[in-house]
Amino acid sequence: MKLFLGSTLLAVVMVGCAGGGTIDRKEVVTRHNIVNTHIDSLESLTVGNGAFAFTVDVTGLQTFPDRYAKGVALGTQAEWGWNRFADTVGYRFEETLKTYDFNGDGHEATYSVQWKEPGRNQDAANWFRKNPHRLQLGNVGFDIYLKDGSLAGPEAIKAIRQELNLWTGEINSRFAVEGTPVEVVTVGHQEDDLIAVRIASPLIAEGRLKVRLRYPYPTAEFLDEGNYYAHPDRHKTAIEQQDGSGAVIAHVLEGITYRTLLRWTVGEVAAADTPHYYQVTPAADTDVFELSVQFSPEAGDASGIASFAATAASSAAGWKAFWSRGAAIDFAGSTDPRAHELERRVVLSQYLTKVQCAGAYPPQETGLTFNSWFGKPHLEMHWWHAVHFALWGRPDLMEKSLGWYADIADKARALAKRQGYEGVRWPKMVDHEGQESPSSVAAFLIWQQPHFIYLAELAYRHEQDPAVIEKYKDLVFATAEFMADFPTYDAENDRYNLGKGLIPAQEVFPAVETFNPTYELAYWDWALRVAQRWRERAGLPREEKWDEVIDKLAPLPQQDGVYLATESAPDSYTNERWRTDHPIVLGALGMVPESAKLDKAVMAATLEKVWDTWFWEHTWGWDFPMTAMNAARLGLPDKALDALFMDIQTNTYLKNGHNYQDGRLRIYLPGNGGLLTTVAMMAAGWDGSEGELPGFPADGSWTVKAEGFKPMP
Repeated sequence: MKLFLGSTLLAVVMVGCAGGGTIDRKEVVTRHNIVNTHIDSLESLTVGNGAFAFTVDVTGLQTFPDRYAKGVALGTQAEWGWNRFADTVGYRFEETLKTYDFNGDGHEATYSVQWKEPGRNQDAANWFRKNPHRLQLGNVGFDIYLKDGSLAGPEAIKAIRQELNLWTGEINSRFAVEGTPVEVVTVGHQEDDLIAVRIASPLIAEGRLKVRLRYPYPTAEFLDEGNYYAHPDRHKTAIEQQDGSGAVIAHVLEGITYRTLLRWTVGEVAAADTPHYYQVTPAADTDVFELSVQFSPEAGDASGIASFAATAASSAAGWKAFWSRGAAIDFAGSTDPRAHELERRVVLSQYLTKVQCAGAYPPQETGLTFNSWFGKPHLEMHWWHAVHFALWGRPDLMEKSLGWYADIADKARALAKRQGYEGVRWPKMVDHEGQESPSSVAAFLIWQQPHFIYLAELAYRHEQDPAVIEKYKDLVFATAEFMADFPTYDAENDRYNLGKGLIPAQEVFPAVETFNPTYELAYWDWALRVAQRWRERAGLPREEKWDEVIDKLAPLPQQDGVYLATESAPDSYTNERWRTDHPIVLGALGMVPESAKLDKAVMAATLEKVWDTWFWEHTWGWDFPMTAMNAARLGLPDKALDALFMDIQTNTYLKNGHNYQDGRLRIYLPGNGGLLTTVAMMAAGWDGSEGELPGFPADGSWTVKAEGFKPMP
């Protein structure tokens, strides 16, 4: 039975299940606890709270960063942790700008691009791409000495058994060195940027186990895996305070100074001979040592930070509260052999996105583990990072980062004004302060623009609270103002075109040639209509200009009974060049709700065409959930599941739950968020869907219990 209060799925609903009852959430979660028994660089585990994350190897700390560097690296990152190299040249952002008149109508606009021609413009663009960059705050690992006095390497770690208890967020790591056991419990505080460990081993009393703190220097490259120790002269570290129970270490870089606060049971810290390298030595009269490590942008007193016991309690309470609220789904009893794996991916994706993506800023695509694109968020990915929180009945986690748009609205308004448009133009690749980054692709993307309206609409739909309208309406309207002003009027056809001068979400199309991409047209139409509804909800009249654009926006381009990627590419399915990257044409129904502009029969034919002709090996992790959403809305639940399980490398989910792409992007959180969004809409449905669990087959092969989900628009 499907019961709604407002729009929330409250009751348990089941397909192919004879019994009833509510979901045993702890049972569902803990049956996917992760157990590691050997060293594998792709199996590292993370604790954190959404704004801070700490990733560990099999020792429970970050003992072997080099061994894990090309896997899921052992990162320590916080959302406040950004650095900027000193600009000794005096670059100006204006030097990154290039002027274009794409439509030959005299509308000139400047875009911040990567200049191909060597010289100051190119150097300035490169500098602003790299600065600011997100920091790896510090490596906290073990120095374990063998009997011969040498440091233990990875090969010395034996008898490994490490388990992440997902219900409590606790990592219990057991191993042996030369036959001597070591047990480590690692927990992350749910309010503070702090981890704590409890270490038990005879090696402590023998003086052979110490905790190491080492501060890398930022690479300021595309990736920063936290193990770069060149240029020791370019930064400073020093012990500012120390007593018998703790210490404070300051780390000074060109663009930031921050502290590491340490609190322990009994011990001391001292600098090693290697620069920026410190060792915490426990007292020699015990086999048990507890240590808390907090990273902070402010000076502080280490005596006030949380103990191991307090941190463990914070972790247990915080994770129990997370799992106990919002939605849950249980596939136990299904006969489809893929059901257990889907449940595993769902549970682990919830854990990872809570740890990595639930802060006050849109996250980067690799979260708080290691840098990609210099650590900078991509706003077109915010949909994939955030929508699932609302659909899983946890809209507060989505809204934590939604508020950031107000902080950068002045920059977005200045960007629109610089290019001759009304409203706000949300940039694509940004830093934490909203400064756009030079890019010959990002500068021309537009599909991030409607996201704010979509996310705000989800916030409103949760309880239909008028306070949400008041909170976000100004930015919804400013977003729509740009969307209504950006299209070019085509007098010959009496219509408004999107482009030229854009790159679609399928980024293979050049900005100078491209116009009227199917997905962007559908999304533009939907978001402008929603913005008009927001005006009505706010007691305001409809905007005539918006209605004019809605009424005259170019139709979704099609040929031979299928939708084209763009109107400017009539050879969308015959030219191999256009059948790689995101098959975003499918997003026009799936991500985007069904609109009056869309013909579902044509879209069904498009799905078949894309399915059969696409070069799927050249896609990304969120393309598979996107395809599944399309199939579900077309009434093809079996095909939706086939899309979720397509045997393509970029659809790989590692043992720790991360969505693996390739050797460059070993983790990719938009894939995890996309999976959660898709499962939510398959369970709760979408506007206009019929029946219970409409995205799952009703042939008895799937036994599904679901509760707490919100239907998708």
